[in-house]
Amino acid sequence: MPKPGGPSPRADAPKPHAVKPTGPKPGPAHLHTVVVPAASDPSLFGRVDEDGTAWVKTADGERQIGSWQAGDATEGLAHFGRRFDDLATEVTLLEARLASGTGDARKTKAAATAIADALPTAAVIGDVDSLARRLAAIVEHSDEAAAHAKEEKDRVRHEHTERKEKLCAEAEQISTESTQWKTAGDRLREILDEWKTIRGVDRKVDDALWKRYSKAREGFNRRRGAHFAELDRERAAAKTRKEELVAKAEELSQSTEWGPTSATFRDLLVEWKAAGRAPREADDALWKRFKGAQDVFFAARNAEASERDSEFEENAKVKESLLAKAAHIDPVADIDGARAALRELLEKWDAAGKVPREKMADLEARLRAIEKRVRDAADSQWRRTDPEAVARAAQFRERVAAFEEQAAKATAAGKRRDAEKALEQAKQWREWAEAAEGAVTNR
Repeated sequence: MPKPGGPSPRADAPKPHAVKPTGPKPGPAHLHTVVVPAASDPSLFGRVDEDGTAWVKTADGERQIGSWQAGDATEGLAHFGRRFDDLATEVTLLEARLASGTGDARKTKAAATAIADALPTAAVIGDVDSLARRLAAIVEHSDEAAAHAKEEKDRVRHEHTERKEKLCAEAEQISTESTQWKTAGDRLREILDEWKTIRGVDRKVDDALWKRYSKAREGFNRRRGAHFAELDRERAAAKTRKEELVAKAEELSQSTEWGPTSATFRDLLVEWKAAGRAPREADDALWKRFKGAQDVFFAARNAEASERDSEFEENAKVKESLLAKAAHIDPVADIDGARAALRELLEKWDAAGKVPREKMADLEARLRAIEKRVRDAADSQWRRTDPEAVARAAQFRERVAAFEEQAAKATAAGKRRDAEKALEQAKQWREWAEAAEGAVTNR
């Protein structure tokens, strides 16, 4: 990319400090506006004789400057006076240029030196000595002004070099790190616009910095181009994958296998999201087809579900009626009748079919309660008539009687300790017998 502009001093760069010549000090207005001095009175500084010879007065005495033959002496004096005024105006311009810093101090010095060198032989009538002092002041202060100008130029060059170095560093950071492609691209253009406004940088340094900026911008453009090329490839792959998913969805849209197909549609949607985005127009069109296929399938499923729910509501009413009739079952009064009634209830219950999901738990809980009531009554009756339990209680009583008889014999024989031991054993077996009899009775 061609470098915008070459290094040159900025028009608005700060100017060297003004060095004022001798004589009246100019005010602020003098820095911007040249005040042309009023015409001088040549009769105070010279004369023209009747024969046309012209003289100028200086500190060293009168000096002949030429001859006037084009008119009378008064006209000649005015002519040489005007020539002096013209020369004085040139000096005034040089003073103003030096004071304002708008010109090259070295050129100002050269111009003042040239006028000063020619002044001793200049054909002018006026205050030549004052003009010579003003020219000497210009020459004297031109070197100082030139030094100040160079110092200011160096300072501005340094500042502008730093600005371009910072812009380069920012561009290089954007080139290697930024992934905000639009924002970063806009910023690189802003850097270029700002770059064009920075002048006065050393040419070699400026060229080196420009190469850095150009390299950074080209690197960013390559990286951005690679990113969007990869994005295009990814979108093309996403488009292909989504076309496959749409074909599967449209194939499944007429399925009546509600459960498996619903699960398959959920899986397809997960794959759709994982596939990424296709180009916008293609992505929108494919999604419309995919969703349309989904809608066809789920509309059919919901229509059947609605019909099934209506049927399930009728089934629920049948089961409610069966539960209401089962309220008369009394297993305590008639366990066999209760069992028969429960079997009949369960047969009719299964025949009634499915009920709405939200009613299923309540209905099943009420049925289980009836089953438990009958089962508990049957268990209780069985425990009360269990032959083994009754025989076990009788055996315990026989052992009690045996130990009591053994204690009586021991007492009669005077065996007190044996009698106490037998009574203790009889007591233990009595407790067991009472427990066994209680278990049978409580059934």
